[in-house]
Amino acid sequence: MSTTTEPRPTCSIARTLEVIGDRWSVLILREAHRGRTRFADFRDVLGIAPNILTNRLAALVEAGVLEKREYRPEGERTRSSYHLTPAGVDLKLVLAALQQWGDVHEPRKEGPTVLRRNTRTGGLATVGFLDENGNAVPDRDVTFEPVPGGPADRLIWR
Repeated sequence: MSTTTEPRPTCSIARTLEVIGDRWSVLILREAHRGRTRFADFRDVLGIAPNILTNRLAALVEAGVLEKREYRPEGERTRSSYHLTPAGVDLKLVLAALQQWGDVHEPRKEGPTVLRRNTRTGGLATVGFLDENGNAVPDRDVTFEPVPGGPADRLIWR
């Protein structure tokens, strides 16, 4: 019997998708960013089967995106709540990019259901690329350049 595991993908996108690449995981993270932490709240708002929710929460905890904390409501049994780790907080940008893409390319005729706002100014916020000085860079001016000598250097990028 072999105990070797398959090597992790060299591609950062593929490794990220191993963590959050299914619909339920992304929706759980969306709700965690909205402040939900309790199993029953995730289950009720998402309409997800308890066994699937249990599996996805466990996977997100194992991946270090959520952390599990015990709590005990007075007179009840101990339960677990799920809180974003720094890695989970960093996925906010990914979720916002998915939302922005959906608003543009798969819009509802009634318009967006959520707006991204700057809490300091109240203005709308968009997701985009920034240079090393914090200046906006148009999407058309950004390329994905393989690191010389790295595994992606052998791929054809367009």
